[in-house]
Amino acid sequence: MSEYVENERMPSEAPEPWTKRPLDLLVIVGAHLVLLPIFAFFWVAVPIAIWLDDRGPVFFRQARVGRGGRIFSQLKFRTMSVDAEQTGPLWTGVKDPRVTRVGGVLRRTALDELPQLVNIWRGDMSFVGPRALPIEMHKGYVAEEPDFVLRLAVRPGLTGPAAIDLPRHCSAAQRLEGDLYYVENMSLWLDLKLIFQSAWLTLTGRWGSGPRRATEPDDDPDAPSLR
Repeated sequence: MSEYVENERMPSEAPEPWTKRPLDLLVIVGAHLVLLPIFAFFWVAVPIAIWLDDRGPVFFRQARVGRGGRIFSQLKFRTMSVDAEQTGPLWTGVKDPRVTRVGGVLRRTALDELPQLVNIWRGDMSFVGPRALPIEMHKGYVAEEPDFVLRLAVRPGLTGPAAIDLPRHCSAAQRLEGDLYYVENMSLWLDLKLIFQSAWLTLTGRWGSGPRRATEPDDDPDAPSLR
């Protein structure tokens, strides 16, 4: 995609540490080489499990807003029923019946985001950065907090301070604060720290638990990824 979300407050792209892009590629290649049997299992078993669950599509694509307002197609494993968008709101609630049996496991472990490694390889995303939001959700946050657009100074990521530390239900200002912390303190060591924290949450299946556990309808940035 080559379209852009326009905004007169769009920030200049912040310079990335020279280590950031090499780190992204090194983690992808290194992890697949060192943990080849595990990744091979996930890349084969997860699609089969999703298809066997309801015979629906394996992947879900959605337009997201990236660095500088550029729109790109984000790829994920589908975690909700095929007709989820027609049978309920874009966000998910606690024990939402539209979440498939396999989808529930994928969400708790964040394995539904594994296909986003393709987005990282292409350069649309990085491992660490602000979450890439759906277009309408991004516009809604900007309407609530005009400075929200400042988070687009860097590439979006799989994880980041806001994704790890903030509760699901927070204001645009709170989410912006977490994202700007990363924009202003971006470094190799911060990236490594957040990657390891996220890996631990995945290994323990604790994504969506603790302070990020939803008790109301889920307004997490990835909630509209219904499939």
